[in-house]
Amino acid sequence: MTPPVSWKPQSSSGNFFQMNSTVIKIIRADVLPRFAESLSRTGFPQLQMEAAWVLTNIAASDYTLLVAECGAVPRLVELLGSPNANIRHQAIWCLGNIAADLPSCRDILFDHGVVTPLLSQFREDMKIPVLRTAMWALSNLCFGKLPAEVQVKPILEIVSQLIHSADEKILADACWTVYYLCGGVDDAIQDALDAGVCPQLVNLLMHASSSVLLPVIMALARISAGDDAQVQVLIENGILNCLAQLLGRSYPKNIKKQACLIVSNIATGSKDQIQAVIDASIISPLIVLLKTSETDIKKEAAWALSNAASGASSEQIQYLVSRGCLEPLCNVLTYQDPDLVYTCLQGLENILQAGEAGKKGEEESEMNPYAQFILESGGLDKLEDLQDVNSESIYDLAMKLLQSYWEEEVSESDDPSVPGSNDSSDTVETTSEDAAQPPAPASVADEAE
Repeated sequence: MTPPVSWKPQSSSGNFFQMNSTVIKIIRADVLPRFAESLSRTGFPQLQMEAAWVLTNIAASDYTLLVAECGAVPRLVELLGSPNANIRHQAIWCLGNIAADLPSCRDILFDHGVVTPLLSQFREDMKIPVLRTAMWALSNLCFGKLPAEVQVKPILEIVSQLIHSADEKILADACWTVYYLCGGVDDAIQDALDAGVCPQLVNLLMHASSSVLLPVIMALARISAGDDAQVQVLIENGILNCLAQLLGRSYPKNIKKQACLIVSNIATGSKDQIQAVIDASIISPLIVLLKTSETDIKKEAAWALSNAASGASSEQIQYLVSRGCLEPLCNVLTYQDPDLVYTCLQGLENILQAGEAGKKGEEESEMNPYAQFILESGGLDKLEDLQDVNSESIYDLAMKLLQSYWEEEVSESDDPSVPGSNDSSDTVETTSEDAAQPPAPASVADEAE
């Protein structure tokens, strides 16, 4: 989870407070409570302003907790109702810096009822700099697990408006807020969808700024982890066509990784949702990423293909195989990730079952065409290697596949009378360039490109 950040404001005093040594002197002088008391001097707005400014700077240092515990928080919350706009702005800034620190600091803010007064700051006539600060402070406040008494819907009502902002900083912090809420609050995914954030978040996937695109795609990834009905909302708003573009073009690693994660989440759903992934022409870019990308992206692409293969129909499997998924899926069996390897095995099992069912219509066919291709591309060796893995579930499923589809080959490799048995030096692996795609089983309808 990307953490919130503190802002250190500047003033006519220059960079005086930027060094922790100066902050330490102030702390040792035990004047923080005096600054906190000055926040309540309603007859002296300039004194309130300067006290809030000093506390804002200290809250941006390594001593945020001291500010949170010196008695300043209830007074800062009270200043959100000040008639002086500059004082309100400075109070928001200080509260935002406190919220950017430890969970214990945020707990102090929640204990003093900061949410409602902060939300009341969002007005149509707000100046852009103040709106930026308020949205940033709200985003920091929503980082992590929110207390049960905090009402999420009023926050999302504001955020659903600000994700339409033309200001990139406001836009980014609004999207970070959606991301934080959907990961830290029960039922927040449905609340976010009810607030209407989905169409605009999907539109923002095409935003030119990476500072906006990253929180957008991470928020959508959180939503895609919801149930099938919630995922369907993303599909109906056109997320897959946008993801196809992100996966097929040159985007930063973290963007492509999140895009693969969303596809993976969608592919765990119904067959109709897997078909939506196919119809968006996403399978081929996933296979390319699985073959050529960096390790982190490869793993997410592997999850997406494995999940799709695990739940696909026979017709959908034919499409996946025709796009060349078998060899890269076999390569996933060598990954040091037991959960991923097991899911990949489940996908291969579903593929092999489809091949077996299709084979029944071919009188002269002696072997499952998908099993034959796995054998020719070196996948059988990788399956046999899983017999030594330290996972009972992986071992059992691997043995089930070996005995069901390659019983003769496995028996020969275990027979010492057969020349070259158990001798890896005599095994010739077929490369992707040399391996032909397996023939499609009979009675399987052609899949649309």
